[in-house]
Amino acid sequence: MADSDDKDQFVATVSEDHETTCWGCGLRLILPSYAPVFKCGWCGAVTNQNDKKRENKWFWWKRLRDRCFVCVLLGFMLLVIGGGLWAVLPILFANGLFAGVLHSFIAAVLSLSTLSTFVLASFGCAGTPPIIDWGSYPAVGKGHLENYTFCHDCSKPKSPRSHHCRSCGICILDMDHHCPFIGNCVGAANHRHFILFLISAVTSMLYVAFMSAYVGSLIWPPLTYKQPLGSLSGVNSDLAWRTLREIFLALLNSALLLSSRGLVLMYLFFASISVQIGLSVLLWQQLSYIYEGKTYLSHLRTAPDEVVEKDCKNILRFFGCPYSVSRFLPSVSDSQKRHKK
Repeated sequence: MADSDDKDQFVATVSEDHETTCWGCGLRLILPSYAPVFKCGWCGAVTNQNDKKRENKWFWWKRLRDRCFVCVLLGFMLLVIGGGLWAVLPILFANGLFAGVLHSFIAAVLSLSTLSTFVLASFGCAGTPPIIDWGSYPAVGKGHLENYTFCHDCSKPKSPRSHHCRSCGICILDMDHHCPFIGNCVGAANHRHFILFLISAVTSMLYVAFMSAYVGSLIWPPLTYKQPLGSLSGVNSDLAWRTLREIFLALLNSALLLSSRGLVLMYLFFASISVQIGLSVLLWQQLSYIYEGKTYLSHLRTAPDEVVEKDCKNILRFFGCPYSVSRFLPSVSDSQKRHKK
């Protein structure tokens, strides 16, 4: 009987009230049970008791890495600008004064716009969260810290639109991503400069590729074929393959006779094409997020069933255009609504 009585015994847990303090307003809160995450009913601040300060062992290594990337990218841009001017302008001025002056002006505009936007995006502030009162009840009003969280790394409040970057060691307002190539975060303060840098860089690379190909064709040594193209015969597919092979071998042989200016033009052409492809993909991705009214991080946090308002007005607002201009552009969301009706 004793054994059966022991088996019928159960352990019951009694929930006790848990007292804690809100970091936002300093008021003491009584929770029905231990809750790792709770929201203050007065100031609206969110407290996560499991969130602790994270140790960032590789902070200085990341900063050194970013600065090295910035120096490499800046050196590449100066190499493209200097090499392009040295290889292209003498040939253009030899063909005509107007062409030389025109392309000198275009190169100066593109170079200044690319370098200036790069410097602004790289060395400018990415965007700091607004300074707000916190910690004491009289200074913090009702709903004053709605959905704010506490950043233990910065030891200050973090707004819902902010994100802490472990590479920079600070919280960034409207953070899009941390870009090692500019050695800085892309946030509310420099996001526009970053997009303008991408647009200017893509345009500059397209111009460099075109001018390198054009000037290279002017100074390219004459092609010598082992067998005249007119004497080639065979089936259509075989004839096309043999013709392409002869042209490729002739180009390869003539490339060995290129001067130093011609070799620089070849490098600028292939380098500009490869860089342009990568920057174009990044620019398209960034403009797509702006079109949806999001950043990259907010896109990752978006629920699959969340309705996204895609509108050209988002792009105009991003670049600071007046709203009166945006009313003439089509709105995808409005057109979809009219179609549903």
